[in-house]
Formats: sequence, C-alpha cells, structure tokens
Amino acid sequence: MKKISLLGATGSIGIQTLDVIASHPNEFNLVSMSFGSNVKSGIDIIKKFKPKFVAVKDKDTYSLLIDTFGSGDITFHYGQDGLIEAAVFDDVDILVNAVVGSVGLVPTLKAIEHGITIALANKETLVTAGHIVMELANQYNVPILPVDSEHSAIYQCLQGEDTKAIDKLIITASGGSFRDKTRDELKGVTVEQALNHPNWSMGAKITIDSATMMNKGLEVIEAHWLFQMPYEKIEVLLHKESIIHSMVQFEDYSVIAQLGTPDMRVPIQYALSYPNRLPIHNGNRLNLSEIGLLHFEQMDFDRFRSLYLAFESGKSGGTMPTVLNASNEVAVAAFLKGQISFLKIDEIIEKALDSHANITHPTLEQIQEVDKLTRTYVQSLIS
Repeated sequence: MKKISLLGATGSIGIQTLDVIASHPNEFNLVSMSFGSNVKSGIDIIKKFKPKFVAVKDKDTYSLLIDTFGSGDITFHYGQDGLIEAAVFDDVDILVNAVVGSVGLVPTLKAIEHGITIALANKETLVTAGHIVMELANQYNVPILPVDSEHSAIYQCLQGEDTKAIDKLIITASGGSFRDKTRDELKGVTVEQALNHPNWSMGAKITIDSATMMNKGLEVIEAHWLFQMPYEKIEVLLHKESIIHSMVQFEDYSVIAQLGTPDMRVPIQYALSYPNRLPIHNGNRLNLSEIGLLHFEQMDFDRFRSLYLAFESGKSGGTMPTVLNASNEVAVAAFLKGQISFLKIDEIIEKALDSHANITHPTLEQIQEVDKLTRTYVQSLIS
C-alpha cells in the first residue's frame, strides 16, 4: 500500500488521480491533500477518502472545514505552510504535485528533502527552478516521475534504453482549440472558444496554454530538465489525433513511440504504480483500425509565438524561464477575466522577457523575487 499526498485535489489532474486511487484501494491510500477555492468538491473528497491531513488556501476555508468536520481525526492547515506540511505529511511514499502555478515549487523541494518520490504534474516547478530541483533530487536520490502524458510517454519509451544513444525527443502537440486558425483569424476569439479543446478535458489555465501552445513550450523546458536533453535535441510535432503521446529517436534512427487514447489516468497511474502496471477501469482501448490515419505537421513558430518564446527562454536559461512562466500565468488569468484579447497573451510575455535582465545562475530566493517582480510588471501592463 503506497501512501499518497495529493496537492491540487479538486483540479482536473487531482480528480483523475483520485479516480485512480479509488480504482485500486489495495494499492493506494490518500493520506494528505490540498485544494484551493473549490470548497464543495474539497469537502466531498474529504468525506469519501478520509485523509489524515488537509491543507487549504486561506484561513476562511480552514475555519469552514473546522466547523464542518470538527477537530477529530483530520488535521487542517492553510497557506504555504499548510501546503508544505501536506507534501511531507506522515512519511508519504509519493507526492502528486497537481497544483497550477509556481506555488508548487517549495513543497516539491521539501518533499525531496524528505526522500519522497515525486509524481510531477506541476510544470512550473521545473520550468522556474529546474536546476535546483534536479540537483536536489540527485542529491537525495529521489525519483521525479512525470505525470504529463508527453513526458510519461518519453519516460516509458526509455525503459531499458541507453540514454546516451538518444538522437532526439519528439514531443507531440494536439494544436489546441485554434490549431486550424491563422493568427489573423484569432483576432476577437472568445474565452469560450479557447476553452473548447478538441481532444482533452483539462482545467481552464492549461487549456488556454494549449491554445497558445505555451503548454507545449513549458513541456519542452520540463523535458530538458527531466531527461537532461539539450534543446537542440527536442522537437515539437503537430499531431492532431493525440494518439502518439511522444516519441524518442535513437542514434540508429529507430523511433520508439508510446500510443494510447487520450486519457490522463494512464500517465497518472503509471507514475503511482511504477515500475509496475495496473489495469485502467472504464478506459477505452486503442483501436488503430478504427482511427485509420495519423497526421503530423511541423510546428510554425510564427503562428505559435509562445512556443518560440519558450524555446528561446529555455536556451537562455537562468531566470528567463521564470519570467516566461510568471508573465504567462498573469496574462492567461487576465484573458480568462476578459481583460485582454487572446493575441495579447503572446505580446505581454514577449514584453516581459525583453525587459528582463537575466540572472544566469539564480538561487531559489532570486527566482522567487523575479517571479514576484514579473507578476507586478505584467499586471501594470494589463492595468
């Protein structure tokens, strides 16, 4: 029985992680969790899974939970301290980091210091501080198991392989909600249109990132750190069916791919059960004869400007990826609120990157300060 801590329990990845846990009650036990503003869903999860520790975003929600559940078998906490305590509670075996944003960084670092295996769905942790995270993971001999479908695919393709023989990593991209539109056709698109992803059911922020292709850009930076691969050996390929989740090409030009129907429970469960596999309940088997054809296209950096900015930020290194991520988070939030247009997201990110003086080897404190300053700067552009 593996003891699981789940950060971001009410989000898309969190809900699907809970489905995996519920499907295999003899394999996994949820002992601690966190959630943000979705209080109703959070309370339902607590009643069903009965974790020992729950962290929430603010003191008001904390007080509500105390009133609801009393001070019995469950310990409640809030804020960043609560998030950290949830991550390392009761010597959990696996931390599933499914929160959105850079708030997931410090809890991950603390969990690594406690020797806890990390199942990582929080891209921002590696994007903003990949050098710190991977150095610490190596120091404490802690596995970082990817939960993103693309990185899980690469991880699976590399089982039993010599990583020195890799020629390149090929990350596939669905293209998002607007993959068939030109940039001119994106003028005036609505939030509702942007949230209508053709293949995947995800949270609002990641769905917008998929539409801008920033999601794929963040995945490129994440892959750089997870697999210690130079950016020149990472390629993004447009694949509208989302059947091939990613591929690895080796020096003999053999290509190994991981295929499956779009179902995030597969990479989540693989991270939890690794190195073993478990059955997926109520899943759809891949039937290639029904699909018939798979399509692939080169990525257009002029069309998907965010992907270009992500590659350039990653190559620059230092605090540039921190600025990329922070400016994107603020810009996407503004778009979702109707404060800026869809095309303004790219423009704002590029302005933030152009205005930043890169710190090549930042400390954690410098990363956090740059993150804070970037958010303030971007908010001033929006205001």
